[in-house]
Formats: sequence, C-alpha cells, structure tokens
Amino acid sequence: MGKLPVLLYGSPILRQKSLPVQTIDGGLQTFIDDMIETMYAAPGVGLAAPQVGRLSRVIVLNPSEKQDPESLMVLINPEIVQAEGEIMAEEGCLCIPDLREPVTRYERVLVKGYDRNEREVEVEGKGLLARIFQHEVDHLEGLLFVDRLSTAKRDILRKRLKKLLTESR
Repeated sequence: MGKLPVLLYGSPILRQKSLPVQTIDGGLQTFIDDMIETMYAAPGVGLAAPQVGRLSRVIVLNPSEKQDPESLMVLINPEIVQAEGEIMAEEGCLCIPDLREPVTRYERVLVKGYDRNEREVEVEGKGLLARIFQHEVDHLEGLLFVDRLSTAKRDILRKRLKKLLTESR
C-alpha cells in the first residue's frame, strides 16, 4: 500500500477515541509499515493511526533527526502509566500544517504497550521523546495539541483554525 493520506484538522475521525488492538496479524504489520513510511515522508517524528483514518491504538515514532532505524518505535495499545515534571515547548502536528504553538507537557513519562512482535514493553521518555509519546497518545484519545492551549490562545487562533476547517472540506 505505501504512503497513506494524513487527515487534516476538521476530520471527524481525529475527534474519536481509538479502539484497542485485539490481534497483531499480517494486516496490522502492513499497516504499521505504511504508517512508518507516511511518517517519514511527511516528514514527522510521530504518527498515530487516527491521523491516517484508522481508529486503532497504534503509534509509530522516531525522535532522531536522521530517521535512525535504531530509534524507530512502534507501540500498540500504548498507555502512559507514570508522568512527572512540566516543560513548555513548541509543538506542531501533521494534521494542522503550518501551525506551531508552545504546549505544556510532562517532562518525563513511562509508557507501557506492546511492540509489533507482541512483546509487552515499557519505555521511559524524557524531553522530546516524552512529548512525542504524549502527543500521539492524545491522538488515540481524540485530542489535538490545540486542545492543550489556553482558551485565550485558542480564541486568538480561531480564525486560522476555521480557515483550515474550510480548506479541509
């Protein structure tokens, strides 16, 4: 299949909660490969299944600057089980092109889930990796990074977001 189309802000799928993956089969493996190809082509550092139209709890991410294969992670049914500290940094999203805003996130998180080989994994993320985990898990919950902005900031951005909404239809 290859590269998948990334849904844009305004797509109703982006606002729905994803369902847990029940079976890791060949179809899911192909979908994960397509997600990785899509993330790299975008280019992005993370991608959640809802961003490409599938309401499954699957995320792929690679925080390295040069798409280092050793840094690539696939998490199925990820769950943030611990979080601490706070840090504000600029964030963007493939679903909301050309919009970057400072967002407060946890500085360190512990994430549990399964890898694509059905092994249970626990990954600690700090800094950028923690931010990516939180951003992608938010997608699985139907949340976008703009939902994490203050009401005042969202009001300021409302015109730009409305414009994106009309362009996506």
